[in-house]
Amino acid sequence: MIRVAVAGAAGRMGKTLIEAIGASDNLLVVAGFEHADHPRLGEDLGLICGLGPLGVTLGSDPVAQTTAFDVVIDFTTPSATLTLAEGCARHGNAMVVGTTGFDEEQLLTLQEYAQKTAIFVSPNMSVGVNLSMKLIELAAKALGDEVDVEVIEAHHKHKIDAPSGTAVRIGEVLAKALNRSMADDAVYHRQGITGARDPKAIGFSTIRGGDIVGEHTVLFAGEGERLEITHRAHSRNNFAQGALRAVAWVANASPGWYDMDDLLGL
Repeated sequence: MIRVAVAGAAGRMGKTLIEAIGASDNLLVVAGFEHADHPRLGEDLGLICGLGPLGVTLGSDPVAQTTAFDVVIDFTTPSATLTLAEGCARHGNAMVVGTTGFDEEQLLTLQEYAQKTAIFVSPNMSVGVNLSMKLIELAAKALGDEVDVEVIEAHHKHKIDAPSGTAVRIGEVLAKALNRSMADDAVYHRQGITGARDPKAIGFSTIRGGDIVGEHTVLFAGEGERLEITHRAHSRNNFAQGALRAVAWVANASPGWYDMDDLLGL
């Protein structure tokens, strides 16, 4: 039985994860964490999630409980993830990180911690999304500079980063396949008299509204035709199931940096 902790346990994703772990045969929730001023600290995680009592209370200090869990799942914020990663690196706890919005320096710091413990990182834990990235890579290599590429993403109104981490990752896949640079060719804003489209551009469009779980489309627009590759998530359980697969995979992994390609053998 793999002992699992959940960071951000009282949030939307955290509750979905705890429910999914509860239905698993080989995983056990042993801890859950939130920020120090969360109003539900000390309450039973099961009751917070609308389940029966689990006998596990919501805490605020994951480092104090590193001996209680084997793997922690973290879908929080970059600063909170790095604080948790520092403790996990010291105590050898594996991590599954779905947090997005890291800047370059933060990612480098997280990669340094991966030298001391196993850290599985994916901006999107959906198996379908990661398979679609392979299709996007294949299409980009086949179509090359004959088409214009645009990335369109939509999420709920509470999402705090834009474009989404998944959209950024898709952009990186496109840039590599097309021999372009995200730093030089990514276009995040268009307004006013912009002039003709740069044929090397990798465009991004962001939609925020309602309770959209997550949608990502890559548009390959050519002369006389266009190809669209789209993934739509209908519930957060999609991400939770991918995260649980990652937990089982990383639990016994050696220190290192892992992602969905490793898990799926892609």
